[in-house]
Amino acid sequence: MSHATRGRRGIHPAWIVAAVAFLTLVGAAGFRAAPSVLMVPLEQEFGWSRGILSLAVSINLVLFGLTAPFAAALMERFGVRRVTSFALLVIGAGSALTVFVREPWQILLTWGVLIGIGTGSIALVFAATIASTWFVRRRGLVVGILTAGSAAGQLVFLPVMAVLVEAANWRTASLVIAAGALVVIPLVLLWVHDSPADIGVRPYGAPSGAEGTEEPAAPRAADSTNAAVRALRALRAASHHRTFWALALGFAICGATTNGLIGTHFIPSAHDHGMPTTTAAGLLAVVGIFDIVGTIASGWLTDRYNPKVLLAAYYLFRGVSLFVLPALLAATVRPPMVIFIVIYGLDWVATVPPTVALCRSAFGADGPLVFGWVFAAHQLGAAAAAVGAGLIRDTTGEYTIAWFGAAVLCVVAVLLTVLVRRDTEAAPRRDAVTKALVPADD
Repeated sequence: MSHATRGRRGIHPAWIVAAVAFLTLVGAAGFRAAPSVLMVPLEQEFGWSRGILSLAVSINLVLFGLTAPFAAALMERFGVRRVTSFALLVIGAGSALTVFVREPWQILLTWGVLIGIGTGSIALVFAATIASTWFVRRRGLVVGILTAGSAAGQLVFLPVMAVLVEAANWRTASLVIAAGALVVIPLVLLWVHDSPADIGVRPYGAPSGAEGTEEPAAPRAADSTNAAVRALRALRAASHHRTFWALALGFAICGATTNGLIGTHFIPSAHDHGMPTTTAAGLLAVVGIFDIVGTIASGWLTDRYNPKVLLAAYYLFRGVSLFVLPALLAATVRPPMVIFIVIYGLDWVATVPPTVALCRSAFGADGPLVFGWVFAAHQLGAAAAAVGAGLIRDTTGEYTIAWFGAAVLCVVAVLLTVLVRRDTEAAPRRDAVTKALVPADD
């Protein structure tokens, strides 16, 4: 039975691609969870400062973000399958090589450069590309599901790694994560196709042909434009509009308050208050579980309600949660901490579906590329928070200033959301730029 027939009578191939993409994001997320668990063991074994280790995380986050828009263009040029498989290989290599580190520059190379480039080549831009390419209906829901896979995978790996560190050592944990990234590659090669046209179907929810039949579209010719040029052109066009800057700055705050602060420093901060590492890692795993619920629900809501309103609400709830966090940290887990974990989990990356929807609405077909740049801002914010919080801890001996500062930034993100316009002149202007600079496909 052909793919086209299965698309008409059974499960549409788009859902199979989305399922494999979900597993890919979970596998790639494993090593990105490592720094928060491995930070204390590395500090104890090598005597490196919290600031040095935070710098490695910061390099990772910066490259993770800056790679994203170029990866989106590479996926257009060479296909999702090739780029994703290569990225998983780089992640696996970076994770495995970590076991040989002896000097600070080596951890900067493995944690920072290799893992940053590898994870940045897939992650949320991968999710946005899959949703935009394979789905017309349910895009918000799909972005929510794939985003949940990326964020929840990162957090759910934490207790596994914490147990491995205690039962064996941090090197064993690194090798397990390397295997987790590599084992997904065969699934990508087998099931992830570059576009619906490659297998003779239309995207899920696309208008049907005559008499209700689904007529497959012709395969789209690959864009021969240099990937870097393509990504930079999208940035140049988008940068003329306040919606882009409002989304980018808001998403930078999102990154600062998730990956940069909580994702990197929650476990070390809890350890400072006497909480066992495995307990703190377990709490972040619970964040990951509720993140699945929250992000999928956010995708569902984004398909039905104003994404701008949703985005402002998410930032507001996050700010309130961060403001009360310093009073909740203790050696034992008390009920208020459980409430914080649930709320923060529901809100962790609930911001992604409405942000992707706003990029698509404002910038049309260039939405995934523009989101790549917005996501780059997310990671720059995360990197700044990772380094800044580490320096605050080294200087003051605690993280309190970092928590309160992040709460204030969330209020700023709410105000920035007011500047976002759902449908701007950006899309038609970008189309004009594309027609002028890039020859149309025959």
